[in-house]
Amino acid sequence: MKDGWLKAAAVTPEVKVADPFFNAGEIIRASREAAERGAKLIAFPELSLSGYTCGDLFLQETLLKGCLEALERIRKETASIDALIILGLPFEYRGKLFNTAAVLQSGELLGLVPKLNLPNYSEFYEARHFAPGSEECFFIEYEGMEVPFGSRILFETGEGALPEGLSIGVEICEDAWGMVTPAESHAENGASVIVNLSASNALVGKREYRRRLFQMASGRLTAAYVAACAGKGESTGDLVFAGGSIICLNGQILSEAPLFQTSIIYADLDLEIIRSERRRMNTVHGFNPDFYGRCFISFEEADTRPEHPVGRMPFVPGNASLREERCGEILSIQAEGLKKRISHIGAKEAVIGLSGGLDSTLAFLVTLKAFDDLGLERDGIIAVTMPCFGTTDRTYNNAVSLARSCGATLKEINISRSVREHFADIGQAEDCHDVTYENAQARERTQVLMDLANMRGALVVGTGDLSELALGWATYNGDHMSMYGVNAGVPKTLVRHLVGFIADTSEDQALSGVLRDILDTPVSPELLPPSEGGISQKTEELVGPYELHDFFLYYALRYGFRPGKIFRLAEGAFAGEYEPGVIKRWMKVFYRRFFSQQFKRSCLPDGPKVGTVALSPRGDLRMPSDASAELWMKEAEMMANAGETEAS
Repeated sequence: MKDGWLKAAAVTPEVKVADPFFNAGEIIRASREAAERGAKLIAFPELSLSGYTCGDLFLQETLLKGCLEALERIRKETASIDALIILGLPFEYRGKLFNTAAVLQSGELLGLVPKLNLPNYSEFYEARHFAPGSEECFFIEYEGMEVPFGSRILFETGEGALPEGLSIGVEICEDAWGMVTPAESHAENGASVIVNLSASNALVGKREYRRRLFQMASGRLTAAYVAACAGKGESTGDLVFAGGSIICLNGQILSEAPLFQTSIIYADLDLEIIRSERRRMNTVHGFNPDFYGRCFISFEEADTRPEHPVGRMPFVPGNASLREERCGEILSIQAEGLKKRISHIGAKEAVIGLSGGLDSTLAFLVTLKAFDDLGLERDGIIAVTMPCFGTTDRTYNNAVSLARSCGATLKEINISRSVREHFADIGQAEDCHDVTYENAQARERTQVLMDLANMRGALVVGTGDLSELALGWATYNGDHMSMYGVNAGVPKTLVRHLVGFIADTSEDQALSGVLRDILDTPVSPELLPPSEGGISQKTEELVGPYELHDFFLYYALRYGFRPGKIFRLAEGAFAGEYEPGVIKRWMKVFYRRFFSQQFKRSCLPDGPKVGTVALSPRGDLRMPSDASAELWMKEAEMMANAGETEAS
């Protein structure tokens, strides 16, 4: 259960109506199969021990006694299974019959949770057979044991147990459909996982409604939802039950079962995501002082990890149609932010440094969209190319072609002479290719852009992206500064897809051709002299692969994960591409730079937030510039496996 992962299973078994011994055998078989796959939480449908469609047979002593005997068989035969098993059965107490969920672990009956909301409309008539359950938790005697009974019971790990943050609340079918649900109270009191035992019959359109119900409930409650649905074997006298179990986490569907089939679906629940979101969204969850029974559960610690590795690019949707939709939305957000700023200051022109690289290209394309939307002439976009010591023909020609193909005003200013004079003024040797040599060029370019904007009453559009800001890969008061940074919320891995999206969808073939060549150009600040006419300074060789840094950035900021957990995620995501030692090396670079470069982010210009991770000091990241990275660096250093090969 390392790093907060819990594998959950939702089972739709075959049932025989009113045959609890057959059903018990199916529950035991499925529990063993799920446990062998690593499931620690195994949920079965509502009344799965008897069948949901027993009708007035629920009033028969023979069926009720048979269910209790079958429950005992399950309890004993699953004693060796290290998992929490939750199943449904009719349970009689003091002359009343309850639609109940039984929670078992390692041969113990931990608790009984009755259904609160009994549907008694349309095709449902549960009030004919069952009494509504009690919210209050009290203890009843069962086979010589004191067992908690009631809706307000949480099944959770004790302090210091793994997985940390596991607290499970149980409800039954209609409980989730009401105006006020038990899950709300469970979540208020710390439940990170809601289990719903369901017997929802099939109707046209109902599956989609049920899917949205559990998906949105998991998002609204910031929780995982495991819903096990009844299916094959239920009586078809008047209704058909089709299964369709579903597992959701924080508004996302992780796994969904096919209809009209017996099935076991699995999902790896990352409980640390839930904990992180609840820490961050502190207005979502209150605290209900009403009494809650809490049952202790414990699992053997195992070095588990998700069965299916997370994607390599968390900022980029893997689905092509969703990625295209997302690209269009992001470009609109960027352009809308710039439009507002241009309109507010009454500018008719914008100045942008165009280098022929990806970031300035994206900023330029966003500026084009903003001008078109505002009805401003494109020649009001002053695209400035400023060749110097490191400029190559390829990037220069692409910058020129891009500006001309779009109707912008192209202005070329060679800054070599100005920089040399500056070197002379401060005593910098031109053959000393140190940080001063590089940063002097970046600051000269920024000065040119700012002064041109002053001359024309224009606005300087910034080009730096989110990944560069995270690493501090920007010259302070150089490319770090602008009057509005349109790329400030866009990570490098996404910049490439945004430019590619425009290249693929533009009707201007000349523009598409230029954009594709820019996409093929290595990322570089071009501040060092070319090598044999080509780029000599490749950013990713110096600071590390951006796909790794964006991966680290996402999980470090979005969920606050520890370096060790991010490393394990990266091992799975980048298996076959990067050795563990390489991942470790660049992770240490990431944390070292992220902490040491906060001073640059503390004084960023305005720019639009486009996703869930942002670095604005006025919004998402209020971090001291002199915070220590010691804890993070120490864990990053310790996380390597024995025998790792360090990157050279």
